[in-house]
Amino acid sequence: MRLQFAPLNVPLRRRLQTAAVLQWVFSFLALAQCCLAAFVLLALSDWWLLALLYAGWLWLDGDTPTSGGRRSQWVRSWLVWDYFRDYFPLKLVKTVDLDPKKNYIFGLHPHGVLVAGAFGSFCTESSGFSAQFPGLRPHLLMLPFWFRVPFFRDYIMCGGLVSSCKSSLSYLVSRPEGGNVAVVAVGGASEALDARPGALTLQVQNRKGFIKLALKHGAQLVPVFSFGENELFDQVENPTGSPLRRLQNRLQSIMGVSVPLFHARGVFQYSFGLMPYRRTVSTVVGRPIPVTQTPSPSSEDIQRLHSVYLQSLTELFEDNKHKYGVQDHRHLDLM
Repeated sequence: MRLQFAPLNVPLRRRLQTAAVLQWVFSFLALAQCCLAAFVLLALSDWWLLALLYAGWLWLDGDTPTSGGRRSQWVRSWLVWDYFRDYFPLKLVKTVDLDPKKNYIFGLHPHGVLVAGAFGSFCTESSGFSAQFPGLRPHLLMLPFWFRVPFFRDYIMCGGLVSSCKSSLSYLVSRPEGGNVAVVAVGGASEALDARPGALTLQVQNRKGFIKLALKHGAQLVPVFSFGENELFDQVENPTGSPLRRLQNRLQSIMGVSVPLFHARGVFQYSFGLMPYRRTVSTVVGRPIPVTQTPSPSSEDIQRLHSVYLQSLTELFEDNKHKYGVQDHRHLDLM
């Protein structure tokens, strides 16, 4: 492989963008492990009392990730997120106004490798969420495991991340005052294994838990599609049935998280690395689907609303794909 190095005269602005994305990739891949190691070292040091006090805080604060989290507008507005946005760049696109007196479940597609579009749009203010949707508070759902990691949990909650367990989603969309948005990456970890340039495969046919909760609490459903999300990373070939895919599926069943073998570019060269490509990601928020509250929805109710949701998602994609470089003959593959 011939290395293509970055030129030495790269403008400072682009270097800052790269640094912003580098810290984000580090946060996704290694910050949790570093925080856990720091806690263990603190517990084994002369400062063990601080570790004990923090452990007590964890016990007292254990329900926060399932009760709306603890967002920080200050953290969400850090200047670093503006550089993060401009690296790709990321764009948040509104199609209609949303009533701030209602609660919403945003069904996010596709998951991608590291959900860059969702993070930039819903965990920071760099894409202007609060300006475009005044009165709404977005919460991106994340696997419960990560909220057990000391220090790391407090950091990610500042951005609006909350646990993806059923009780957490129910808490958000059952608030009578409205204004809550629960952002659910419907395809989940398994969909990340299909994330590669050109891929339009969505794991959605058997994902109906969010549909049931929308009916139970009367939350409005909104399909969201991030055009360009799958273009950010390449991935080692892992077709269904291959030894690598079977191993990845096995690891996912054990750990609850997928292990996509992704790669893209580096910091100082463009040939390989874990930095995403500089490609535009446009996160388009569709029209809300009216939902009538049904405290005990039947399987027929769930299937009916699920079919409506899939139709709305398909229409959102078809109506917008030509704006974001998707060829007319390309269509979603709903698995």
